[in-house]
Amino acid sequence: MDHRYSGLALVFVATAIASLVMVLPAAGQALRVDDANATEPAWTGARTPWGVPDLQGIWDFRTITPLQRPDDLADKSVFTLEEAAEYEAARVASLHKDQRVEDGLTPETDVANAYNHFWWDYGDTLVEDRRTSLIVDPPDGRIPLLTSDGQLRLDQRREARRRPAHGPEDRNVWERCIVGGNAGPPITPSAYNNNVQLFQAPGVVVIFNEMIHDARIVPIDEGSHLPDNIRQWRGDPRGRWEGQTLVVESTNFNGKTAFRGSGADLHLEERFTRVSIGRLLYQFTIDDPKSFTKPWSAVIPMKATEGPIFEYACHEGNYGMVNLLAGARAQDAAAAALTTRDPQ
Repeated sequence: MDHRYSGLALVFVATAIASLVMVLPAAGQALRVDDANATEPAWTGARTPWGVPDLQGIWDFRTITPLQRPDDLADKSVFTLEEAAEYEAARVASLHKDQRVEDGLTPETDVANAYNHFWWDYGDTLVEDRRTSLIVDPPDGRIPLLTSDGQLRLDQRREARRRPAHGPEDRNVWERCIVGGNAGPPITPSAYNNNVQLFQAPGVVVIFNEMIHDARIVPIDEGSHLPDNIRQWRGDPRGRWEGQTLVVESTNFNGKTAFRGSGADLHLEERFTRVSIGRLLYQFTIDDPKSFTKPWSAVIPMKATEGPIFEYACHEGNYGMVNLLAGARAQDAAAAALTTRDPQ
C-alpha cells in the first residue's frame, strides 16, 4: 500500500517525475519510454564504495497496466494519450471495492472483496510508455500456451481448488503465506504492497519485498547453482553484473509456486537497471520448456519512493488457514448431512 513502505536501512529520497527518453532492450526488442513532462536530473551512474552500480533504495512498481494484453486490444500494443486516459479511468472505476448494490456489488462479492477500497493500492496509471501489457515478448503481449505437461498440472491444481480443502496443501501458496503474490519471483504488480527494497554489500544483493515480508539473498558471481536434488520455494538465485545491469538467474525451484503455470524446471532471468535518479527498470524472462511452448518476457518500470516498509505479518499456519480449514470441515459436515437425511 502507498502508506506502508520500507525502511530497514537507507531512506531513498524520490524526486519529481522521471525524465525517460531512451531505448530499453527487452527480450531482443527495443522499447521506447517517453515522458514529455520530464524534470528529473539524468542518472550519472553512481557506484557503491566497492565499485558496482548502486541500485539501493525502495522502489514502487504499482501500475494498472495488465501483465497480459486484453483480448479486445489484440492489435494494439500502445495507447494514444486519449486512449490511455479513457482506459485508466474505466479501469480504476472497475477496481473500486466500495461500490454499492446499485452499482452491481452483491453482499457475496462484498465479502469476497475482503477489504474496503482504502486498503487496495493497484495504482491508477499505466506505465509511462502507455503499453497495453507488461509482456513485451511475444509481440502479442500474451503468455504463451502451456505444454501438455503444464496443462495437466494446471488442471490438477484447479481440481484441488474446486473441493473444500482437504488440508493446507490444497490451497495456493500465497494464501498459505509461503510465497506472496507480487513478490514472486518474478516481481509483478498486484492489488497492494507493490514495493521492493534493494540492499547491497560486497558480493551480495538482497531483494526485499513488502509482500509476505520476503527477502531473497542473491550471491554475486558465486559460481554454480545448488545440486539438482536441492529445491527451494523461490529457487536458487545467482547474480552477476553486465555493465550497469544486475542480472539474477534462478533455478532449482520446487515446482509448487507455479508462476503462471511454471514448474520445477523454470529458469528465471531478472534484470535490474538504474536508468535515472528516481527510476529502476526491471525485466524478467521465463524459460520453462516443460511448461510453456516458448519463453516470454516482461518489462516493469519502478519508481523511487520513501520508506519505511512495515512488517507484513503473514506466515504459514496463521489463524487464517485454521479458519479456512474449519470452514471446509463445516462444508463437509453439511454435505454429509444432506446425503444421510431421511427423504420422508
